[in-house]
Amino acid sequence: MRNTKAKDVALTGMLFALAIALSWMESCITPLLGLMPAMKLGLSNVVVMYALLFLRTRTAWMLVGLKALFAFLTRGATAGILSGCGGALSLLVLVGLLYLRIPISSYVFCVCGALAHNLGQLVAASVVLSSAMALAYAPVLLIAGIVVGAISCVLTQALFAALPRNLRTSTRKMNPFKK
Repeated sequence: MRNTKAKDVALTGMLFALAIALSWMESCITPLLGLMPAMKLGLSNVVVMYALLFLRTRTAWMLVGLKALFAFLTRGATAGILSGCGGALSLLVLVGLLYLRIPISSYVFCVCGALAHNLGQLVAASVVLSSAMALAYAPVLLIAGIVVGAISCVLTQALFAALPRNLRTSTRKMNPFKK
């Protein structure tokens, strides 16, 4: 039992490090693509999806919390709140989609996650700023969520297919990335 716990902690730590590295990488890529600072590609959310689909839901929640804490510590309270709210709503939607009794495509899964993340951040921004002005940004972020969700789907499918079989064994019946 102790060995399994140590293995889980080590794997979660490595996934968190990967999520932070991907987040840093996308913050470097965003200006090169001419995107607004708040628009990200959501690369680190692929790590959360991996944890949700192939590990435990609890691990995915820990990653969302650790990412929000990291944003808080490195970029301030507002960034931490936005990261936490976007990640939490996205994960809630993804968990809900997994528990539906109907099969969904990987595209729908990724786009719903991206849209929920943007929606969670918009609601948090409107609360933090005490203004509905943040919601004026909604159409741009919703369109971006659809595009980013599609890109995320393609990247996730390629990544999951390239992983060794023992790293992508899922016990979930409704995994949209199962082949």
